[in-house]
Amino acid sequence: MSSATHFLQDIIRQRTEMPRTLEYLLGDGTESLRQAESLIATASAVFLTGIGASWNAALCAGSLFQQNSRPVYMQEAGDLLHFTALPSGSVIIAISRTGRSIEIVQLLDKAEATGARVVGVTNVADSPLARRAEAALVVPAPLDHAISVNAYSSLLIAAGALAYPGTTGVASVGHSLLRTFEKAGTKLESWQNQFKNSSWLEPNATYYFLARGGSLGTCHQARLLWEEAVKMPATSMSTSGFRHGPQEIVTEGMRFCLWIDQQLMRDADLAVARDLKELGASVMVIGEGLGSDAADLVCQLPTSPPRWQFAIDMLPIQLAAERLSRLRGVDCDSFRICSYVVENEYGLTQKKAEAPSAD
Repeated sequence: MSSATHFLQDIIRQRTEMPRTLEYLLGDGTESLRQAESLIATASAVFLTGIGASWNAALCAGSLFQQNSRPVYMQEAGDLLHFTALPSGSVIIAISRTGRSIEIVQLLDKAEATGARVVGVTNVADSPLARRAEAALVVPAPLDHAISVNAYSSLLIAAGALAYPGTTGVASVGHSLLRTFEKAGTKLESWQNQFKNSSWLEPNATYYFLARGGSLGTCHQARLLWEEAVKMPATSMSTSGFRHGPQEIVTEGMRFCLWIDQQLMRDADLAVARDLKELGASVMVIGEGLGSDAADLVCQLPTSPPRWQFAIDMLPIQLAAERLSRLRGVDCDSFRICSYVVENEYGLTQKKAEAPSAD
């Protein structure tokens, strides 16, 4: 497998970091998980939040909470910071790879001022989030070169573990998850070869990403990869939402990627894929147990524990984004405009921004 870019090297490194994350949760992180579970179990309201890629990871984990009958409020960190009054007895589960994005740091101040308690999920032990959270899962995955890859997958696994109550917790699916990670790691080369030999990746095409449930976070993360790595716009939304109006944009040659759930709405979503093909679009599907004729390009996933497909279904589209960046001749390893960590709330560029005048 070529290692031409740092982005690709980080994708490959998930073979090691995903199992390592699970080992941490079942080993050194057990006490932190127990503390976090105690806070969540006694909360009057639980808010699950993040910003950027960490927000997409939160969406994956949030679906697991909801399907496990553990309702949580899902709100991006910026909105939770500025547009939400926290009820007494609230717990905030904050996900952040560096633990020092401006919205997360200010949210810690808001939590302290209102009496809310914080569960932190981060990769950096000396970050404000890790230091100030009442319970902190500090996942030992070295940060990626630029784009969130290992940080994204490790944090969504850790956040998903919080969706399991009781003494057994994520250990109840631990062995199955480990096998899933190992099998997914062996498929990276075959997925990469699929993209090399497929015409689905087209440098000048329009891309739409569609998914449901836990894969909806994956879908939004795919859009972010197109924007950060490929430097081109893309659209992401729920498959059901797409069917209520946006389908009017379908034209010949458009590219669609659909994630197909393990159990729910499979026939309905495969019908969407089929109709998109008939309308002239080029369609890729990602999921378990799919027929080879389900789309123009089919990326088969290894079996995951029930409701945990989101833990691995980002891997094929990461490889697709890396390859398309090279087909377009853009540098996927650097950011042109935004700094690695957004540490103020004004403007877009790396230069120090000042608050606008009130005049």
